Amino acid sequence: MPEAHPGKEGGAAYAGVAVAVVAVSFSSILIRWSEADALAVAAGRMLLSALLLLPFALTWGRAELLALPRRELLLLAGIGLVLALHFATWIASLGMTSIASSVVLVTSHPVLVGLVGHFMFKERLSAINAVGIAMGLSGVLLLATGDAGQGRETLLGDLLAWLGGVAAGVYILAGRRTRQRISVVTYAFVVYATCAAFLLGAVLATGTPLATLPRREWGLFLLMALGPSILGHTVYNWALKHVPASVVSVSLLGEPVGSISLAYVIFEEVPPDLALVGGTVIIVGILLATWRMGSRKDEADTSG
Repeated sequence: MPEAHPGKEGGAAYAGVAVAVVAVSFSSILIRWSEADALAVAAGRMLLSALLLLPFALTWGRAELLALPRRELLLLAGIGLVLALHFATWIASLGMTSIASSVVLVTSHPVLVGLVGHFMFKERLSAINAVGIAMGLSGVLLLATGDAGQGRETLLGDLLAWLGGVAAGVYILAGRRTRQRISVVTYAFVVYATCAAFLLGAVLATGTPLATLPRREWGLFLLMALGPSILGHTVYNWALKHVPASVVSVSLLGEPVGSISLAYVIFEEVPPDLALVGGTVIIVGILLATWRMGSRKDEADTSG
């Protein structure tokens, strides 16, 4: 998956975005099917994701890997830690709240990225972007209010999904410039590998069963690694370097819409009406918050 000049990818990049959207939409479904502990799911998925990328990293990025300075490696390790926090909190949320609430909240990170980018990095926001951020934050409150009647566990799940979205936003902000200096395969491999290492450390520290899990669970982890991680996040990260920002904005909505649709068909899961309204407001807010923000963005890597 070597980098290519933006002008030479054409339809391949758009096809990549489409494939990635479908792949990440299945993430929450595969996680819900698993009976393993959330920490084990996160660790198993990221371990296999790193192992799947290893041959490509050694083939296409070996020289780059060996040439990475210590400072760069430490930065990538920090990004891997943030990604581990993202997966640990978000996957845990799927056992407590609805797929709709969880996926919408965790993918609301563009709202946070836009807000932090404006105040910390002095990035310019248009009036449409500002309205989108305000709508996104309002939608979060509406969604939480709608879920409040479902009990404390549901609200805790919403909180964990929101924290997963915060971690995703930090992951994006931290990796934005680093990703410009490093090829997608090298970047993804090092970040996935360090993410897996942190999660495996947490598994060992907490005594969470992983190695002894049945083949069915490892089969699901493999599907998560092949689908949402490799065909989803990694292909997404590559393809979005070659498509206009408007495509990025629309594609960001693909995961929550796809996941909610699949959850309805497979699990017959319908969240409370107010939560649905809040989720809709968030999705529209994401679209507006990311509208025409730069000629190209590399911000959609992460969520499911």
